[in-house]
Amino acid sequence: MNNNKVKSIILDKIPLHELHVSGNEYHIKIIAVSDIFIGLTNVKKQQIIYKPLRDFIINNTIHSISIESYTLEEWSKHSI
Repeated sequence: MNNNKVKSIILDKIPLHELHVSGNEYHIKIIAVSDIFIGLTNVKKQQIIYKPLRDFIINNTIHSISIESYTLEEWSKHSI
């Protein structure tokens, strides 16, 4: 599955301010930025991103994912 398809699947279900997807079918790296992450644990943030990709993970279309998630404030500090 290509990165644009992954991005489209996620953005169709989750209102993100920014989304960066890189990698290949063996390992996808996702960076998600949104204030929907405010006050959530890292596990909860990852669950939000995993949910629309669940079926693709189960059927091995996607083999592994690493996720970084940030609020808008965290992202502004991170990307400096």
